[in-house]
Amino acid sequence: MWIDTVVNNLEGHQILNDSKTPSGRIHVGSLRGVLIHDAVLRELRRKGLSATFLYGIDDYDPMDEVPTDPSSPILQHVGRPLCDIPPPPGSHATDLADHYIQEFLDIFKELNVDASVYRMRDLYRSGQFNEAIDIILRHAALVREIYLKVSNSKRAEDWHPFQVVCPNCGKIGTTVVSAYDGREVTFHCKPDLVQWAKGCDARGQISPFDGRGKLPWKLEWAAKWHSLGITIEGAGKDHCTKGGSRDIASAVLREIFKKSPPKNIPYEFFLVGGAKMSSSKGIGSAARDMADFLPPEILRFLMIGSDPKKTVNFDASLQYMVKLFNEYDQHLAHRSSGNESEITRNILSLAQCSPTSDSYQPINFQLITTLIQLPHLNLYKVVEEQAGVPLNEVNKAHLEQRIKAAKYWLANLAAPEDRFTVQESLPVVAQGLAARHRAFLHQFADALKDGPDSGDDIQSLIFATARLTPISQPDAFKAIYNALIGKERGPKAGSLISFLDRQFVMRRFKEMTFSQDAFLSEVSISMEAFYAWLDGQAGSVESIQISCESISGK
Repeated sequence: MWIDTVVNNLEGHQILNDSKTPSGRIHVGSLRGVLIHDAVLRELRRKGLSATFLYGIDDYDPMDEVPTDPSSPILQHVGRPLCDIPPPPGSHATDLADHYIQEFLDIFKELNVDASVYRMRDLYRSGQFNEAIDIILRHAALVREIYLKVSNSKRAEDWHPFQVVCPNCGKIGTTVVSAYDGREVTFHCKPDLVQWAKGCDARGQISPFDGRGKLPWKLEWAAKWHSLGITIEGAGKDHCTKGGSRDIASAVLREIFKKSPPKNIPYEFFLVGGAKMSSSKGIGSAARDMADFLPPEILRFLMIGSDPKKTVNFDASLQYMVKLFNEYDQHLAHRSSGNESEITRNILSLAQCSPTSDSYQPINFQLITTLIQLPHLNLYKVVEEQAGVPLNEVNKAHLEQRIKAAKYWLANLAAPEDRFTVQESLPVVAQGLAARHRAFLHQFADALKDGPDSGDDIQSLIFATARLTPISQPDAFKAIYNALIGKERGPKAGSLISFLDRQFVMRRFKEMTFSQDAFLSEVSISMEAFYAWLDGQAGSVESIQISCESISGK
């Protein structure tokens, strides 16, 4: 497992850190960093090491996104610290940052994440960052050299790494500092510093301490490592590129604070349908939505079940969802069978959210999505019949979580072809089926009369009947779906038929009348084509039986 390379050879108390700027609803990709750090925390403690996981709310960052609605009341606050902006109307939060982050922090409890939360406003305003601010400002020239050396970014000769909260307009994203005398900084709130906010042109001197401003976030990162004693902190790959944010923060920590950077865990993006998400731009699935959808252990498994260096590309298709649930279920099966491997043991341990997260009898997700679309069935009764034993409370609770997930998926994420309703009368689309399709349905109805009951056996019967009829296997399934649900695709056909009244299915298929003339016309081949086929059998045909029948008097 990837986690072994992170925790091996570590000694002493470890302090892990992760953080997020709450500029909008937090997207699900931000959970990957949270759960990677929480997984490392669990593994450290399993090995007997003491460890703490800190999670920072970067609520002193400026709001730097202009609302698309020019009449939005929040427009006047662009450039101010997020924690100084009022929450949206109707919100019970104390401020805009709190409004967005609280929804995200609630998920921590559901996923059993053991994190100690801190807010940057408190670190600045309490004076905890005063020492780091003073050291960095006294080394402003060295900071400028580091920017140039590490990222080839040249700063003005009087640029000082600090942003004042303007005492006149309250904005932090529009101020620059040009000098520091050991007690106060010289600042200017520039009207044209950034495109997304306009400064008030105020100038003056002010103390940089006790929350009167903040460090640029690359230096703030180094200040966190120094002030909080952080020993492990991963970051997304966009921050870990050569000359990027992590390199600058590491160089500042080494050259100014004379300390070694925390151990890094670089991780790839979490994508939805191949797109990188952004909470401020509203792109992608919100973490709250994903937590409302997936059972907690499945969501943890999705995030940490693979190497952090591999991209997770979430796909809402039925195929992807079935694969995700099945992969986790395979680990549960290995545990229950007594053949648990070390990988299974580690994965189940890191995915666990409750004492029963890794000790229940899973029900196939695809089966559940089929059953909940068949309202005439008692789902719990069907599951118990398939299991052969009554559901205990633990299994019932986890089944209910999966039912909830399947209902959410069908309502919000499923493609139209994944939703179906068994039609009470013959669907219109079935009227267009060719004679060969109808002939197959008749033959399949006959086979069902004394046929098998289980979904798998009926599935095999479909293939066998298709082979006895001059019809391709895809066409056979298309005919079944057309006749029953009025679509060309649907759930596993064998399972679907097993849950329906057998007489109803047979009547529906027999309802598809056809002309024998049309059938023979569609499936017949010329003598030349027949002999060409026979020549291609290379002696494998031992005998041929031919029967003749008069059609339409010819």
